[in-house]
Amino acid sequence: MERSRIAFRPMKMADLPMIMEVERASFPTPWPKEAFVNELLHSPFAHYTVVTVDGEIAGYCGMWIVVDEAHITNIAIHPKYRGKKLGQATLAYMKRLARLLGADKMTLEVRVSNHVAQHVYRKLGFEAKGIRPRYYSDNQEDALIMWVTLDEDDGEHTVESNQNTGTGD
Repeated sequence: MERSRIAFRPMKMADLPMIMEVERASFPTPWPKEAFVNELLHSPFAHYTVVTVDGEIAGYCGMWIVVDEAHITNIAIHPKYRGKKLGQATLAYMKRLARLLGADKMTLEVRVSNHVAQHVYRKLGFEAKGIRPRYYSDNQEDALIMWVTLDEDDGEHTVESNQNTGTGD
């Protein structure tokens, strides 16, 4: 079996049709296209990355950098690419990028019922630090707040727009 070429690059406006497909396939209440447009064009804090497999968009991750904190706004991998450790590779990439952009800690929220994602986040050093009650508007589910301290080595590797990481399988 051939190795897939996995790459990371900044999200572009032209990516939005495929990003919306990933959104609809991943979330019960997907972000509207306008939210991504606003993030890409108007937010000075936003950094959105696309993960591609052999040139095809497989997922994305967004984060805000505010002073020394990185906040993951959203992360999604298209269902046909799940189970290949792409989510883990994407978040590891974002940790390195955040460190290079001056952050020394990172946070995210995850549904309390999403044990698969929580397991991935824990593998990357995230720890549960609190609960946001009724955070998710679709079903009023609580969110687990997770944090990680970004180590110096999170930023040591050069973050390139077309980084090839192999498959991770």
